[in-house]
Amino acid sequence: MPLELPDTPFALVDPARVDRNAARLRDRLDGLGVPLRLHVKTVKSVELVRRAHGRAPITVSTPAEAEYFAAAGYDDIVYAVGIDPHKLPRVAALRARGVALTVLLDSRAQAEAVAAAGIPALIEIDADGSRAGLRPDDPLLPEIGAVLGDRLAGVLTHAGGSYHAFTPEAQAAAAKGERDAVVGAAEVLRAAGLDCPVVSLGSTPTAHTVRDLTGVTEVRAGVYLFFDLVMAGLGICTLDDLALSVVVTVIGHRPDRGWIVTDGGWMALSRDRGTAEQPVDQGYGLVTDLAGTPLPDLLVTGASQEHGIVALRPGSGRPLPELPVGTRLRVLPNHACATAAQYACYHVLGDGALTRVERHTGW
Repeated sequence: MPLELPDTPFALVDPARVDRNAARLRDRLDGLGVPLRLHVKTVKSVELVRRAHGRAPITVSTPAEAEYFAAAGYDDIVYAVGIDPHKLPRVAALRARGVALTVLLDSRAQAEAVAAAGIPALIEIDADGSRAGLRPDDPLLPEIGAVLGDRLAGVLTHAGGSYHAFTPEAQAAAAKGERDAVVGAAEVLRAAGLDCPVVSLGSTPTAHTVRDLTGVTEVRAGVYLFFDLVMAGLGICTLDDLALSVVVTVIGHRPDRGWIVTDGGWMALSRDRGTAEQPVDQGYGLVTDLAGTPLPDLLVTGASQEHGIVALRPGSGRPLPELPVGTRLRVLPNHACATAAQYACYHVLGDGALTRVERHTGW
């Protein structure tokens, strides 16, 4: 099935780039002596995870992801979103099937519910004030550890500030701050007489820029398999590393507005505008030809539910290219996780043909 056949829009994956991205991070972490726990929230596909990661330990964002991957034989899973006690029966059911599923929490109420259920938990550490968790010096940290008792699995952090670090020096500093916070939290727990076997940190920027992982037992990352325009804007990857794109079709023109209209609106691309906060704003996505070559200064500048507005980058002096109705284009996404979430399957490119690959959805 060539690229001209499936109805558009559809999510296209370049497996050679997935392989290259996986090898790059694997080699880097091997050099630092710390294993990777792949976060499957981006790809949500057993086939692609096996391709990149085998059956090694994984991280999930939803109980449904845990159930989906457990059914495929994955038996070492961290559910890395603060646990809602109402979801503990689903966690317990997976553990009863032999899945080593660990949850995450940052409050005494969660710890009491988890301890009563006999489920192991990681305590979430706030490394930079960007999301949930406890600061390493919060007096609640050892208290919660004591409530968990022998169900304390360790500590985990995610430093969202790494997504706003635009130089190698700033990225290294963010990664060091993340490492120092989570290792410091582990030391606090151990000083209180509590075991803390797992010290987990990660994001794709951290994984690619951290220089010292002393005291860390695992690194988590997910979007690196596909990468996206936000990661390219940070300098973590190049456009040639982006493995996910959306194929769309030109369905009309508005020459009075300088628009080319496609069938790829925000239902196909997502509303994520992550590059708007970066030095180079890529609109709703960067436009390439069907072979993947970027068309100079051409962006998806606007999107309604099923319509994408393709236009020249503001300030460009180039002429709008001639793209007749029926022309197929590819759009490189701002945020691979959000764009992939619009699809029930991927079309994987190989030897000039496409293969449909299942993608999990839901919570």
